[in-house]
Amino acid sequence: MENIIVGITGASGAIYAQRLLHILSKKEYNIHLSISDAAAIVIKHELGIDLNDNQPNLIRLLGCAPDNVIYYRNSDISATIASSRYSIKAMVIVPCSMNTLCSIACGISNNLVQRAASITMKEGRKLVLVPRETPFSSIHLEAMLKLSSAGACILPAAPGFYYNPKTIADQIDFVVAKILDVLGIGHSLIPQWHGEELMYRE
Repeated sequence: MENIIVGITGASGAIYAQRLLHILSKKEYNIHLSISDAAAIVIKHELGIDLNDNQPNLIRLLGCAPDNVIYYRNSDISATIASSRYSIKAMVIVPCSMNTLCSIACGISNNLVQRAASITMKEGRKLVLVPRETPFSSIHLEAMLKLSSAGACILPAAPGFYYNPKTIADQIDFVVAKILDVLGIGHSLIPQWHGEELMYRE
C-alpha cells in the first residue's frame, strides 16, 4: 500500500485532523501520524481527548481501531518517514500552525513533522499545508508564497457555503473533501458541483 504522512500541529482546528484520519483509516493506505506537543494540548482542549505522547489513544481520536495508522513521536527524527529513501505518496499537515509553516519555509527541521515536510518538498512529493490562523500577517503570507512557489499546496481551513451546509460537521467535511481532492483520493463527503442554470429577466 502507498504511504501518506499526516502531521498535526498546534493550531486550532484539531477536528479537521480527526475527520481526515477517520476517512483515511478506511482507505487502502498506510497512514504515518505524528502529533506535536502543542497539538496534543489543542486536542485536549478542543476534542476532550488526553493523548499520551508515547502511546496515544488512537481509537479515541479516530473513533475506530486503526489497523493502518502508524504513530511516531514528533521528537523521533530517526523514524522511517524522516528518510528520503522511504517512499510516500503525500504529506498533509492539518491543522498547520504558523510556527510550523514558517519553519518549513525557512528550511528548519527541528522535529519529525518539519523534517518529513522538508523531505517531501525536496523529493518533489505532494505537500499539503492546512493553516487555520486568521488574519494572516505579511510574514505568514510571504512564507506561504515561498512554499507555494516551491510546490507545496496551501489549503486554508476555509469552508464554503455554496452547497448550503446544515451543520458544523458539514463545514468540516468541506475542508477535508478539499484535502482529499488534492491528494487524488475519492470520497463522497460533499456533493459534486454541477453548475447552476442562471435565469435572467429582460
